[in-house]
Amino acid sequence: MRLPTWLAQHLAALRALLVFTALLGLAYPLALVAAGHLPGLDAKADGSLIDAQGRTVGSALIGQSFTDADGNPVPRYFQSRPSAAGDGYDPTSTAASNLGPESVVDTLATDPAESTQSLLTQVCARSLTVGRLDGVDGRRPYCTTDGVGAVLAVFRADGLTGQVTRVVSVNQAAPATPFVATYQGVPVELAQPGTDYVAEGALVTPVRGDAPAEPAVPADAVTASGSGLDPHISPAYAEVQVARVARERGADPAAVRRLVAEHTNGRALGFLGAPGVNVLELNLALDQGFPAR
Repeated sequence: MRLPTWLAQHLAALRALLVFTALLGLAYPLALVAAGHLPGLDAKADGSLIDAQGRTVGSALIGQSFTDADGNPVPRYFQSRPSAAGDGYDPTSTAASNLGPESVVDTLATDPAESTQSLLTQVCARSLTVGRLDGVDGRRPYCTTDGVGAVLAVFRADGLTGQVTRVVSVNQAAPATPFVATYQGVPVELAQPGTDYVAEGALVTPVRGDAPAEPAVPADAVTASGSGLDPHISPAYAEVQVARVARERGADPAAVRRLVAEHTNGRALGFLGAPGVNVLELNLALDQGFPAR
């Protein structure tokens, strides 16, 4: 007996569904799981976990912080780059900050919990912290000496080109001291929390300052990666930290540099990306070769 056309079409669709479910929903995933357990691939399939002294201490693919209970850097360890993933390197909270080059004005509030830092101020504060920790010049262009964005709100008599009538250091509130005393002969005021000077008609004016064009603190020391999970730092940032780590461990800086070189990965395929130093693997090698005193 010949089936009705509509029923034959439905049966054909059902057979196709069953076949593709078996192939793509069962056979294909099981084949990938089996391939992931082949010798040489099993460690990567399991998350590239790293063991030390019989316990898992992390993954070669996900960074982590080397800080104490108060969040302060532990001096004997190389420090990772900043992370924007949750409270830091949280794989469940990886997301972009949506802050870009134009994020230069902080949101100041009387309640510190309601204040937010611009990307510029975050970079300035981190650079200052790294400079103090590692004994290098932490100054950067467009940053104040107290680690915030050096940005003025400039009011002019007729909007854009008239005489300057008022100037406010928008990222500094009392009891700070304005990073410049005057601008074009007008005294610089401190910002009042909760005031939107841009909405009042001010022109946002970053001030470069006298910082070197090439900061001593590398860019990856003051900015988070796109995922917030990058386990690598640049060789330049590692070099900044060598003297401190060697001093804290009573080691020869040259020996520490050799360990850095051993844990530096080259460019992918020889030309993609940039060389990077895996911080977790490097710190584990330090603990083994130069135990903390």
